Amino acid sequence: MLELTNITKVVGADTHIHPTNLVLQRGSLNVLLGPTLSGKTSLMRLMAGLDKPTSGTIRFDGKDVTGVRVQDRSVAMVYQQFINYPAMTVYENIASPMRIAGKDAATIDREVKQAAELMKLTPYLARTPLNLSGGQQQRTALARAIVKNASLVLLDEPLANLDYKLREELREELPKIFAASGAIFVYATTEPGEALLLGGHTATMHHGSISQFGPTIDVYRRPVDLVTAKTFADPPLNTLAVVKSGGSFLQDGAPLLPVPAHLADIADGPCTIGFHPYHLSLDGTSDAAAVLPARIIISEIAGSESFVHVESAGARWVMLEPGIRNIEPDTRVNLALDTRHLMAFSTDGRAITGRLDRAA
Repeated sequence: MLELTNITKVVGADTHIHPTNLVLQRGSLNVLLGPTLSGKTSLMRLMAGLDKPTSGTIRFDGKDVTGVRVQDRSVAMVYQQFINYPAMTVYENIASPMRIAGKDAATIDREVKQAAELMKLTPYLARTPLNLSGGQQQRTALARAIVKNASLVLLDEPLANLDYKLREELREELPKIFAASGAIFVYATTEPGEALLLGGHTATMHHGSISQFGPTIDVYRRPVDLVTAKTFADPPLNTLAVVKSGGSFLQDGAPLLPVPAHLADIADGPCTIGFHPYHLSLDGTSDAAAVLPARIIISEIAGSESFVHVESAGARWVMLEPGIRNIEPDTRVNLALDTRHLMAFSTDGRAITGRLDRAA
């Protein structure tokens, strides 16, 4: 078990990590989700022992390892910017941690070949990294992390340089590999969709702080605040400032939307409602859909789906529509908003929950 207790990291006048508490269990998959510069890499470097915290303690299986060097810990780390030994072949790169650990030749050969097969590197074992593509070099670094059999495996956006098909395969396989080993697996990403695909537990990060940590689907469905909800939304979360009054959400004193059943018992007063782009549509027919007039700003066609930017109720939103929606700017349309999925937040950003759970 890895325990971070009141960990901070301050460099000069800049606070990279605010006081952080986190407990990660052996055999677990843990995702650090947040935008660039949210503190994911800084936190991973503290976990690994590459950096020393300004304050707080780090314990592994009950032992204080706060000041222990990374060389003296059972840690494997893979960055988006792959790191390999340029003078060694792919085979020797993968084998290097096992040679350092003193494993016998037969074990090394077996595990290198198994890792190479998983990473689609078998034809390239005799090559040096400089004779590989960027994706093949990254896979070499991943294979080396696999065979190291470390207790803590830290992957900092490791699949960003790989092609789509291989990313999908590895997203499925990597958690199985490390979970079976009993390692603690920490995976940093900027992509909410990747966190959902990986599953496990997710910590959402913002400006050097963890806003929420828990089972990934729970954090996604029940964010504790607006910061978490926005972090876990791609395309961006749609929001609108309203006032709840009885059975209606008001804007400028006039009813705008009906209050759905799951939010019926929240207190009257100002709040912010939020909803995902796929809960807006042009063709909604659900009984739970509220109709809002809107103006099209621009349509972005992305293959099998379209991102339609609209203006409604004085706000700019994004709607995710299946298929090709090539709608001319300034076209007037009616939007259907599925109110069953509305989230509500107080004026200070805390989630307001009603008596019923909402579906995502």
